[in-house]
Amino acid sequence: MGRIEVQSLGKAYKQYQGRWGRLTEWVTFGWAVRHRLKWVLQDISFTVQPGESVGIIGINGAGKSTLLKLITGTAQATRGSVHMTGRVAALLELGIGFHPDFTGRQNAMMAGQLLGISTAQLTECMPDIESFAEIGDYIDQPVRVYSSGMQMRLAFSVATAIRPDILIVDEALSVGDAYFQHKSFDRIRAFRQQGTTLLMVSHDKVAIQSICDRAILLNEGRVAMQGPPEAVMDYYNAMLAQRQSSEVHRRERPDGKVQTISGSGEAKIEDVSLRNASGEQITVVSVAEKLTLTVRAKVHQNIPELVLGFLIKDKLGQPIFGTNTHYLGQVIRLAAAGATYSFAIEFAANLGPGSYSVAVALHSAENHLSKNYEWRDLAVVFNVVNVDKSNFVGTNWLPIAITIES
Repeated sequence: MGRIEVQSLGKAYKQYQGRWGRLTEWVTFGWAVRHRLKWVLQDISFTVQPGESVGIIGINGAGKSTLLKLITGTAQATRGSVHMTGRVAALLELGIGFHPDFTGRQNAMMAGQLLGISTAQLTECMPDIESFAEIGDYIDQPVRVYSSGMQMRLAFSVATAIRPDILIVDEALSVGDAYFQHKSFDRIRAFRQQGTTLLMVSHDKVAIQSICDRAILLNEGRVAMQGPPEAVMDYYNAMLAQRQSSEVHRRERPDGKVQTISGSGEAKIEDVSLRNASGEQITVVSVAEKLTLTVRAKVHQNIPELVLGFLIKDKLGQPIFGTNTHYLGQVIRLAAAGATYSFAIEFAANLGPGSYSVAVALHSAENHLSKNYEWRDLAVVFNVVNVDKSNFVGTNWLPIAITIES
């Protein structure tokens, strides 16, 4: 079984002030130091247990790809260590190791051997590699005529020709078309069910939350947070909106979920509740029941405009539906300090049975990335049950009428 253990990992590059600094160090055998260290990763420690799936997220430049290179050994760490057990398959930089003048078939054989697959196994697997990649006659054409998507298809097909103990995937899958992305993630899910350990870097929130057991957030080369994907993604979302005067807080709810609240504070949410048609506050909802989400907000400083947004998420934290008063043409202009506003959002719970949460936000313009006064995840958590509808599957309920003619 595959296991990854990262201990106090760090990576630094030497930066020289002048053109002669490197030469001076070389001729003095390092006695005359002319550089300073630029750390891109510091004190990274985590363990991925056998069969676990972990996603790594962070803004560009946070050190995600560098971390994967250190783990796979394509770059050398300045300090710390990495220990892995089992056969490893890694899909990092697109087409890495492919020779442009060799055919796809030849490159597949070479890439497979670098992954530790024998020639006999590769020969046996080649029909499956060709079938999964779906690049047709291009398999016998030089790789230099391939598109980036075709290179990715072939590279992924080779890396996953035989189920590895550990699969490491960078953002390379993002260049593929939607069809192949779905196909690739189906294979990854199948590997997970068979016990493969997965470590992946992705900006795709849905992919991380749907396929990973845990997420690790990198920020400025350090681990900023690790935990359940929904909680980490909420914190990441707050970081994206963070400004110099903004604050990000986390607190544990009574149900054990970690709630993230962020914002600059010019306006704040005072109360959020979910109520039924009788005005009663509820946490259990029947399919298609009429509901009202009430939000009370108070303005603490004069602001040019105030927008309320809300987002319904499923139990994995994936968005089901969201909108705001900017899109609905109901922006509050010139909100004065001390003013209080009450919002009542009426909707039908056309949702499938399960657990859901609501995030609410006060901001300007069309989203909270412009000016985030307050964003509150898990403002309301509720469960949907099917009381009087025919059985159905999915996260949404639609009224259906079927006509049958003979």
